[in-house]
Amino acid sequence: MDDMITRRRFVGLSVATGATILAGGKILGSTVAGPTSIAPGTAANPTFKIGGDLEVNRLGFGAMRLTGEGVWGWPPDRANALKVLRRAVELGANLIDTADAYGPEVDELLIAEALHPYPKGLVIATKGGSTRPGPGQWVPDGRPEYLKGCVDKSLKRLRLERIDLYQLHRVDSKVPMEDSLGALKEMQSAGKIRHVGLSEVSPEQIERARKILPIVTVQNRYNVSDRQWENTLTYCEKEQLGFMPWAPIGGNRGLRAGQALEKVAKDHSVSVIQLGLAWLLQRSPVMLPIPGTSNLQHLEDNMASAKLKLTADEWKSLAA
Repeated sequence: MDDMITRRRFVGLSVATGATILAGGKILGSTVAGPTSIAPGTAANPTFKIGGDLEVNRLGFGAMRLTGEGVWGWPPDRANALKVLRRAVELGANLIDTADAYGPEVDELLIAEALHPYPKGLVIATKGGSTRPGPGQWVPDGRPEYLKGCVDKSLKRLRLERIDLYQLHRVDSKVPMEDSLGALKEMQSAGKIRHVGLSEVSPEQIERARKILPIVTVQNRYNVSDRQWENTLTYCEKEQLGFMPWAPIGGNRGLRAGQALEKVAKDHSVSVIQLGLAWLLQRSPVMLPIPGTSNLQHLEDNMASAKLKLTADEWKSLAA
């Protein structure tokens, strides 16, 4: 396989796609996901409306990897991190996912430095409720007063008057979910949050949360080789909630590239990672992958995956 030819071909398609979307155009019969059911593997809609009113291109960008090692501190090359953020938007990513715990604080500051004043239609989704005692360490904190402080601080770092999508980073087992989400409901009523999402939750937890306030997205670990949260994805499809898979290309462990995955990738002359992203986009109309990288070439390759379409036979071979 000629990697350079593959990259050029895919990047060219990606740039054209991003330009079309940013100009307000529709591609490939663009539709917004509706309440109709769809067979797994047949999703073709390039856009989705979060909460029914925030239209985003389904392939977004996760900014976590722009921070230092262990998701801690500033990146070794700050100028490169800013370039990656700006290029992601140029390529059509108008959903950027971050969190106050990334850095901590660093990621939100980088986003504001790179992109403020924000282009029209850019949705920045951030999270609160997970503290960072040190590199590689994550401790939930769902206390209401803490969460309300998190929202105010994120607003300041991101230079926003209102956060379009604010997600509870983790449910804190020491704090009733009703108390944590009650605090976010207060911030929503105060006009500081537009929509609320959850992360790493079951259908039962989503049902419980929706008794307190509307939930529009769920962010659980999910990729072609890790489908533990299939039941949550099914629930999101039924209820038309956006599903934002974290570790969409396997995270630090990478994708478990079995024989079928490698064969289909080879047949298309693409990487396993590109194929994994294409699989997610085709898997469900509510799927909103947010792959992250600090490498410009990897970003170009990732964004180009939106143009790859699997055949029915290829999809069947990857079903197991």
